[in-house]
Amino acid sequence: MQTFPNLYQGMADCFRQTLMKEGITKGLYAGTLPAVVANVAENSVLFAAYGTCQKAMMMLTKKEKSEDLSTLANASAGFFAAFFSSFTLCPTELIKCQLQAMREVQMQSITNDSHRQTIGPWKLTQKIIQQEGVQGLFRGLGTTIAREMPGYFLFFGGYEATRDLLTPVGKTKDEIGPLRTMISGAVGGIVFWIVIFPADVVKSRIQVSRLTGSLLSIMVQIFRQEGYQALYSGLQPTLVRTIPATATLFLLYETTKKVLHELCD
Repeated sequence: MQTFPNLYQGMADCFRQTLMKEGITKGLYAGTLPAVVANVAENSVLFAAYGTCQKAMMMLTKKEKSEDLSTLANASAGFFAAFFSSFTLCPTELIKCQLQAMREVQMQSITNDSHRQTIGPWKLTQKIIQQEGVQGLFRGLGTTIAREMPGYFLFFGGYEATRDLLTPVGKTKDEIGPLRTMISGAVGGIVFWIVIFPADVVKSRIQVSRLTGSLLSIMVQIFRQEGYQALYSGLQPTLVRTIPATATLFLLYETTKKVLHELCD
């Protein structure tokens, strides 16, 4: 929907056509392996860097505990942490996006279904390296960084701000319970995607359609040629996905952190 917004009438139409023409495994779950690798790699680096950046913010603000950091300080830690996670995310995002949009890309060049070929993540990776070198895997890195850094400022900022709002008087943010933690995580995810989605559309088009130019120039080009709607094509399924995903992510993050702290103590 991001790369070929005119092919589908909406989320339901895209879902129906993908299911009918490609099935479940090769259609709805295309790019699953690189998507899982991308999420594992990104989140492991992101949260490790986030903890390190929180410590840096503690030094700057002269706080003894990360729990005492302000929402702005946590958001700033997320901002800088996203720089490091972008380098692990970009190659796997490239493979995922190309696998997911492969049918649509082939539709632009050939009309005979019998000539359409499917390719797996490993062969696609080999193909990119052979044709473009290792640097080809980092196509769209600049756009990824431009998306991730302000995005995660809002992601962690929205999460921490919501935790503050949901914390009862006399309790700490760590005592708000699973439900409030999940709500806070969902809010962070929603804020993240609503704000940075146009940049994500540009990143997807650079990685799939091989567009060249800066983030701003491509965004202006899409706006002039296709309207602002094209910059938000695919937002609905993204939000449907991100609400349970980020709610679960932060619940497991906070739970794991508590368990590890207890084991270390």
